[in-house]
Amino acid sequence: MRNLIISAALVAASLFGMTAQAAEAPAAPYVELTNPVPVAVPGKIEVVELFWYGCPHCYAFEPKVNPWAEKLPSDVNFVRIPAMFGGAWDIHGQLFLTLEAMGVESKVHSAVFEAIQVEKKRLTTPEEMAEFVTTQGIDKDKFLATYNSFAIKGQINKARELAKKYEISGVPTMVVNGKYRFDVGSAGGAEQALQLADKLIDKERAANKAAAN
Repeated sequence: MRNLIISAALVAASLFGMTAQAAEAPAAPYVELTNPVPVAVPGKIEVVELFWYGCPHCYAFEPKVNPWAEKLPSDVNFVRIPAMFGGAWDIHGQLFLTLEAMGVESKVHSAVFEAIQVEKKRLTTPEEMAEFVTTQGIDKDKFLATYNSFAIKGQINKARELAKKYEISGVPTMVVNGKYRFDVGSAGGAEQALQLADKLIDKERAANKAAAN
């Protein structure tokens, strides 16, 4: 009987130790999506950044993510998607999608951030936006026509659907290859977020090579 009691005590202690270790194990800095989202360009590893022009954290992330994205290898496709949670989020998202459709997003993106975050411009009406983009060398009438076009409405619906599939709750958030989602905060900061993105890119690249062999 004494041996049985000692054995039971040892088992209980062992289980307690395992529970304690599990409790102490750090949580993964990313979430693996239950239902992976198809990428925009098949055959390339996709990195998505979800953002909002009105988000100060997104603005602070810009000087880090831009040079990083410019140095990505050719097998990686970097995509920005505006998060749309209603109100100004939707209006600014439509602004981004309009600039993207016009092929001037790379030229004007940083200027929009500066206007909203530094100059405190609201840019919450088509007229305000049109007046602003003219200062960036963009035709006002062409901008308004594109902004109100059926094609942009389709892009808005697509962006909303993707955000739902990614199950995001805030920004800035990154998604690697439609599988791994994390935000700057959970990663530990801007630099750590980009390092995590690099690791997940490498992971997906290795998985693609293994699948090809």
